[in-house]
Amino acid sequence: MSETTGASYASAGVDIEAGDRAVELMKEWVKKTQRPEVLGGLGGFAGLFDASALKKYERPLLASATDGVGTKVDIARQMGVFDTIGHDLVAMVMDDIVVCGAEPLFMTDYICVGKVHPERVAAIVKGIAEGCVLAGCALVGGETAEHPGLLGPDDFDVAGAGTGVVEHDNLLGPDRIRTGDAVIAMASSGLHSNGYSLVRHVLFDRAGLTLDRHMDELGRTLGEELLEPTKIYSLDCLALTNTTQVHAYSHITGGGLAANLARVIPDGLHATVDRATWTPDPIFGLVGTAGQVELLELEKTLNMGVGMMAIVPQDSVDVALATLADRGVDSWVAGEITERGDHATGAELTGTYGK
Repeated sequence: MSETTGASYASAGVDIEAGDRAVELMKEWVKKTQRPEVLGGLGGFAGLFDASALKKYERPLLASATDGVGTKVDIARQMGVFDTIGHDLVAMVMDDIVVCGAEPLFMTDYICVGKVHPERVAAIVKGIAEGCVLAGCALVGGETAEHPGLLGPDDFDVAGAGTGVVEHDNLLGPDRIRTGDAVIAMASSGLHSNGYSLVRHVLFDRAGLTLDRHMDELGRTLGEELLEPTKIYSLDCLALTNTTQVHAYSHITGGGLAANLARVIPDGLHATVDRATWTPDPIFGLVGTAGQVELLELEKTLNMGVGMMAIVPQDSVDVALATLADRGVDSWVAGEITERGDHATGAELTGTYGK
């Protein structure tokens, strides 16, 4: 008679001990993100944030957002580099929150893996924690889920949710925008975290390039370029709202520059952005050339070198540009707000690239 062994969670592919080790490894990084309002430490069932800190507000509005990093995680997997993808996650979440003028408060993450590799998970959390520091928010908790059979042993995905706060009277958005306002562009750090399905298809499937291929026009390997972390603008935007008048922000993510800018333009007004005011980084031209992607398709998918836009009154332009320069943010006046014509769609790009 053959002996049978009872099933267990481990035999099903879930390693609880590896998960516990990952938590221990990530604790030091999470601790670096703590704000005075955070209570308790990592390991509880819920993260705690002392809401009495909001008493200083007359009418506090909580802003929330959630997002992921998309197929850029596959670049990280192939490169074996896991400590930068967290910057992308924080940027996608917290830069959405700051658009309305909100101060980022705290964030939680969700990491889904096919198999828990403790050091790898800790590296991912390290990147998220570093991103939270750059955004000025706390990482109050998260979840690491092991899904054997659903994901391969080296596969993973990340997602996160964040919360911020803004005084009601300081809420930014379409209602503040006026004719004659200037549109200020803030440079991106490259592709950021959008459009990677197109980028991967063009560069790998069609052009046959590899991640370890050194690209002279990029000055580094293709993999290094594609894994460049998304710039986090949260504290830069808060500094801008504290030093001068800002009417609105637009975070340039999926959908491209014009479509995202149009989201904050009120009915009756129109934003015109002049391509001649900047030259997109070489990676954008590489994608366009390698895939014979038409310009309008590129602009509908990629940020084209602009990661955030601020709409300010004309008399605030000089202070705004000086503030951003002091913070090391490359910025310029890229357009203006006008009355909307019969055929205008809210925002458009005109001219030819090349500053």
